[in-house]
Amino acid sequence: MCDHSLYSQCETTQVTEKGSGASLLGFSELYGSVPGGQAQYLRVPHADFGAIKVGNELEDHRYVFLSDVLPTAWQGVKYADVGEGDTIAVYGLGPIGQMAARMARHMGARVFGIDPVAERREMAARHGIEVYTDGADTIAELKDITDGRGPDAVLDAVGMEAHGSPVGGAIQTAAGFLPDAAAQKVMETAGVDRLSVLHDAIDLVRRGGTISISGVYGGTASPMPLMTLFDKQIQMRMGQCNVKKWISDLMPLVEDPSDPLGVDDLVTHRVSLSEAPEAYKKFRDKEDNCIKVVLDPVAG
Repeated sequence: MCDHSLYSQCETTQVTEKGSGASLLGFSELYGSVPGGQAQYLRVPHADFGAIKVGNELEDHRYVFLSDVLPTAWQGVKYADVGEGDTIAVYGLGPIGQMAARMARHMGARVFGIDPVAERREMAARHGIEVYTDGADTIAELKDITDGRGPDAVLDAVGMEAHGSPVGGAIQTAAGFLPDAAAQKVMETAGVDRLSVLHDAIDLVRRGGTISISGVYGGTASPMPLMTLFDKQIQMRMGQCNVKKWISDLMPLVEDPSDPLGVDDLVTHRVSLSEAPEAYKKFRDKEDNCIKVVLDPVAG
C-alpha cells in the first residue's frame, strides 16, 4: 500500500478483524481504538514515518491543518480531476469544503460553493467562490450556467452529516443510546446514511463527469441510483485521506507568505481543551458563526 501511496490502507495498521483500513487517531475500535490527538500530549504510532518537520515562523494553525483539513481537501480536488477552465461544484462549505473550493480555484477551475449557512457562504465568497444555497433551484441554475450540462465535477464535502433526512437522523440519534457493541452494529449495517447531497451530486454533475467524495458515509445498505450512474457514465472517487502523499504539494503553499489558499482566513474560534465540548456543540449547531475551531492544549 505504501508503494502505491495508499497510506490510509496501511497493511501494518489495518484493522483486519473489522475489515477496515488503517487505524485512525481518535476513532472507535472499528478503526483501531487509537487515542485521539486532541490532548496536550499524545503518543503517535509509527512517528518515524508519520511525523513531519515544520518551521516556527508561521501561525501554528497552518501546520496543524496539514494533519487533516488541507490534505483531505487537496485529495478531494485531485480526485475530482479539475484544472484550468474546468467547473466544479463543492457541496458543503465547512472546513474541508472551504479549502477544497479555494484549492480548485487555485488550480484554475471555476468553483460553485453550495451551503445553507450564510456565514459559510460569505467566507467562501471572500475567496472568489460563487456561492449558492442548496436545493432544486440551485441545481437548475448551475446546469443553466454550464450550458445545460452541469459542472465537470462535484465534490461532496458533507457526507452523512447532510440535513434533510429525519429518518436517518432519528436512527443515528437512537444508536447513540445503545450499548457500544449494539450501536456499532447498527451504524455498520443499517444503512442510515443521509444521502441527499450525494443524490444531488449525481443529478448535478455532467455526463461523463466525476464525483469526488470527501464526506464520510457509514452503513452498508444505502440505496444508490446505479442506473443513473451507469447511464450518465459518472466516475466516482472517494476514501480516507492519504495524508503523507500530499504533504510535499501542500507545504510550499502553507509556508508561502502570501497565503495563496487563504489558510489564515479559516479559523473562527480558538479555545482551550477544557472548552472543547462547548466548541463542538457550537460547530454542530452552527452557532456563533462557528466554522473552524482550533484547540490550544496549553491555553486556559
